[in-house]
Amino acid sequence: MLMRSAPSRLRQGLAIGLLVLGAGGAHAGLFDDEEARKAILDLRARIQASDDASKARTAELATSINAQLLDELQKLRRSLLDLNAQLETQRAETARLRGTQEQLARDLAEVQRRQKDVAQGLDERFRKLEPQKVTLDGVEFSVDPEERRQHDEAMATLRSGDFAKAGAQLAAFLKRYPGSGYAASARFWLGNAQYGKRDYKEAIASFRAFLAESPEHARAPEALLSVANCQIEMKDPKAARRTLDEVIKTYPKSEAAEAARERLPTVKG
Repeated sequence: MLMRSAPSRLRQGLAIGLLVLGAGGAHAGLFDDEEARKAILDLRARIQASDDASKARTAELATSINAQLLDELQKLRRSLLDLNAQLETQRAETARLRGTQEQLARDLAEVQRRQKDVAQGLDERFRKLEPQKVTLDGVEFSVDPEERRQHDEAMATLRSGDFAKAGAQLAAFLKRYPGSGYAASARFWLGNAQYGKRDYKEAIASFRAFLAESPEHARAPEALLSVANCQIEMKDPKAARRTLDEVIKTYPKSEAAEAARERLPTVKG
């Protein structure tokens, strides 16, 4: 019985020891879990705090960066607006300068046109004042423009048949231009104008003056024949015959001499 009880007690002791050991190990395990839990909670708390701090810092940085970006954007916007304003001002100035340049070009063209017109006008005036060469009855000479105008005007009047006005114009011309190259012709046609208005004495005087100054003129034979015609109209056949003889003797080869030869037999006296 005793032999049996010792092992039993030993087994009981071992069991109790194991229980004590088991209870101590369990107690130690419980202690370790609690510490670990605390450590985990503390770590979580620190992680959460760090995360919160990081978020706060990130938010702060984001706010700061956004503020800086916004400020930079506003500065950039202002710079762009200033640049656009400068560009618009430059465009307006360029347009103004272009308009001014175009206006200046138009003004210059107008000034040049006026200068050209003035130059042409002056040239025309100078041409009117410059002597002009004319040829009349085979003779070339120079005359002033006004001198030529008055002569041509008188001749146009004569051709129109207004002998009185033509005679006045030719007489005025000779008075104003006594040494003109037109003078001989003017005297000849003055005699014809006087003949046309039946002023035969004045016509004879004009023809004789013409012959005295220009005996070799191409119209001299015709002028002498006209003197004879005036004498015939004045019923002075003797004077007419003498003049017709003079035409034949002085200008024998002229057409006027041929006409004198044909007329001479018809003049009785």
